[in-house]
Amino acid sequence: MSGESATGNTTWDVIVVGAGPAGASAARAVAEAGRRVLLVERAELPRYKTCGGGIIGPSRDALPPGFDLPLRDRVHAVTFSLDGRLTRTRRSKRMLFGLVDRPEFDRRLVDSAVRAGARLRTGVTVQRVEQHGPEVPDRRTVAVRLAGGETILARAVVGADGSAGRTAAHVGVRVNRVDLGLEAEIPVPPEVAADWRGRALIDWGPLPGSYGWVFPKGNRLTVGVISARGEGPATRRYLEELTARCGLAGFEPELSSGHLTRCRAEDSPLSRGRVLVCGDAAGLLEPWTREGISFALRSGRLAGEAAVRMAVAGDAVETRRRAVEYADAIGRGLGAEMGVGRRLYAAFTHRPALLHTALVGFPPAWSAFAGIVRGSTNLADLTRDHATVRRVVTALDRLDARRPDVPGEAGASLHREPGEGAGPADDDHGQDTGGTRDIPRR
Repeated sequence: MSGESATGNTTWDVIVVGAGPAGASAARAVAEAGRRVLLVERAELPRYKTCGGGIIGPSRDALPPGFDLPLRDRVHAVTFSLDGRLTRTRRSKRMLFGLVDRPEFDRRLVDSAVRAGARLRTGVTVQRVEQHGPEVPDRRTVAVRLAGGETILARAVVGADGSAGRTAAHVGVRVNRVDLGLEAEIPVPPEVAADWRGRALIDWGPLPGSYGWVFPKGNRLTVGVISARGEGPATRRYLEELTARCGLAGFEPELSSGHLTRCRAEDSPLSRGRVLVCGDAAGLLEPWTREGISFALRSGRLAGEAAVRMAVAGDAVETRRRAVEYADAIGRGLGAEMGVGRRLYAAFTHRPALLHTALVGFPPAWSAFAGIVRGSTNLADLTRDHATVRRVVTALDRLDARRPDVPGEAGASLHREPGEGAGPADDDHGQDTGGTRDIPRR
């Protein structure tokens, strides 16, 4: 890494815009390749982001070697409910997933990139990205214009500045779904925290495609919901009702926030010239659960590696080849997972009762869920490698094609009445807690 100032007159090999998990992962990949990389972030770090903070297996596996993961809790049990009813708790002897506070987690990722050799500038707002015009000295250079008039140059740019960022607009990212997530961070007394320790709640919500969660993080609980944009008042009511059902309405939230998630269209571009996008900026997330951290970490590293190759590309043909290689890598991995996730989201939107019943009453479905969150498999691999899963997903597709006009009504006959058995708890043969009409205590 050269000793040139981050504000000096230099052309960086790569500029990464946005210092979330995607940007930090990209910057570290570039630095590890021995290239000069500048990581710019609009906010001062650490900064809060609306996010449940769940670290599933694919996220853990994408972290840098030796990364000190700051877990606030380790989840071994999940309580599933259908809009507060028909609850079942599944338990596992092995950890399912971990939980982090995003400000601390993101800061450590950035620190890891800086230790690898990346330069960091915070409090920097990108106004536009240019690949032609008077500020661009040649066709191998990208100009990044900052608020205040400064321009910085690079051979390649990685956009990781979120779904509404400047780089996504420059590339022309297209989305086919926008959802609204609302969340509250609620400090609770020790006895309440102990009741939730090691256990998360996932509630399939009253709005089409919606669900809510309660995640334990030491002396705080993260309570959140997500639903389609355009249902703002109903989504807020859902958050209030979920909080009340869990017995948490009497506690004052430390922080309440909202965030829009955008899921890319399948044919949306991932690059334009020497600019690549990853993570939220590319609309990469799991369409059913809207999980984005693992997609950010994995696509960030792929984008960083592609940017290294793009930075030394001598002409437009080679630049395009590197962009196609990046798109192919995303398509084979994350794109395949998103394809299955879209099919599950469609089925869930119109038949939440069916998927709820499968998770709590069909042991292979719970085993698949546990394998996915632990990282031993993923949706694409399950569908490709197991004929039974392929048949189930295909059957869901057919049901969705014949769906009724009112989402969620079909499959109601699959509801179990409270007290009915739901089969073995999980692949570890752990305990299955019977259902009640309220969110259960431990």
